[in-house]
Amino acid sequence: MSARDKYETVIGLEVHVQLNTASKAFCSDSTLFGAEANTQVSPISLGHPGTLPVVNEEQIAKAVKLGLALGCEINPHSSFDRKNYFYADLPKGYQITQDRSPICIGGALKIKIDEAFKSIRIHHIHMEEDAGKSIHDTDGAYSLIDLNRAGVPLLEIVSEPDLRSAEEVDAFMSGMRQLVRWLDVSDGNMEQGSMRCDVNVSIRLKGEEEFGTRCEIKNVNSMRYARRAIAYEVGRQVDIIEKGGSIEQQTLNFDPDTGTTTPLRDKEDAHDYRYFPEPDMPPIRLSDGYIQAVKDGMVRLPWELYEDFTEKLGLSDYDASLLTEEVEVAKYFLGLQHLSQQTKASANLIINKILPYCKDKQLALFDFPVASENLVEFLDIIRTGKVSNAMAYQRIFPEMTEQPDRSPLEIAKDLNLLQSSDTSFLEELIEGILADNPDKVKVYRNGKKGLLGFFMGELMKKSKGKADPKVANKLLREKLEA
Repeated sequence: MSARDKYETVIGLEVHVQLNTASKAFCSDSTLFGAEANTQVSPISLGHPGTLPVVNEEQIAKAVKLGLALGCEINPHSSFDRKNYFYADLPKGYQITQDRSPICIGGALKIKIDEAFKSIRIHHIHMEEDAGKSIHDTDGAYSLIDLNRAGVPLLEIVSEPDLRSAEEVDAFMSGMRQLVRWLDVSDGNMEQGSMRCDVNVSIRLKGEEEFGTRCEIKNVNSMRYARRAIAYEVGRQVDIIEKGGSIEQQTLNFDPDTGTTTPLRDKEDAHDYRYFPEPDMPPIRLSDGYIQAVKDGMVRLPWELYEDFTEKLGLSDYDASLLTEEVEVAKYFLGLQHLSQQTKASANLIINKILPYCKDKQLALFDFPVASENLVEFLDIIRTGKVSNAMAYQRIFPEMTEQPDRSPLEIAKDLNLLQSSDTSFLEELIEGILADNPDKVKVYRNGKKGLLGFFMGELMKKSKGKADPKVANKLLREKLEA
């Protein structure tokens, strides 16, 4: 057993979700990503003396929505606090956040690891504002500050220390990203910083209940980096303890170039931030009616639809997982399935053809050019045997995307793809194939029934793909076994 195998990894997350509101948390500055540096600022976001913050109601609604989805208790009387610290990209010298009374308490997110499900508890969710961005690699002599992000509304989701591996962290972050996108709370884009996490890592001997000293890895903005950072940090802590040392509580930075963590500062505790109530912001009071109205406006959650798709509609885990990754995909599937009454065929068409087409053309799903009525007809001509599945997907579907106003049946006729169930026509072809292959007929009749596939292939070639497979298969068997 290696030294690392003696220890259990304990991980808690602080997930920062940037909300997709049009304006900032406490002023009307735009939140548009990618604007020229320092163009989306105002006296309020710059922290000028005498300016007063005003709460963004959309931030509250999105916080309540996410809390309800995670099964949190919604706090009817939450409040804001000041978190005091000095950074160059925090103009006021303090951050407006929630410390004493966050808006959401408790809750959990269920994650899937292999075939098993695990519930990761949420400690709380609080609202706050983001800081600006320091840029260190543009000017060789100076660090530059872009304050466009200063004041952008955030939700911070604080988990309990229930995670035990980088794989579980990946599953949690993937599940949270899916949920915030599903609820239209955030775009969840980690590359643009819309979602990032601080990872609190500690270790303890297996079987122990007391937690070890944790170290916090700051602002991890990709799951690949998170996995590498956790692996390195666990190894670092094990090495220190095995050599008789002790872990110091620190805030760490992960360097993706070296794959190592390095100290930023000693880890602060709450008293280091000198929290006190925000004097310029009144408490938030939410009525039962307000909370119910937010709940009534929510779409069904992805795990609810996943259960419906697998248990009620009989789809596989693979299909149901793909169809519930994005709310638009689930809605599109439900619409097509309702019109066509073909569950599996609708799922296959969306997963194998429509989604790849939209990705290739960089189209939103609901901008797919073919109308639902034509998609239903496409599925029907396959179901009724008018066209083979292969010919429909290979020949007709591409024509439909090029000429979306034409019906699939019309395209099938023009391409001479309609299958024939004319028994006299098929019998004539079969007789010719059997006459051309007497040796194979003899082998088949001596027990090698797998040769039926050869004869079917020959028949489909002779008929140019127009033979109805069911009728052709039946006639072939009768002729071969006569």
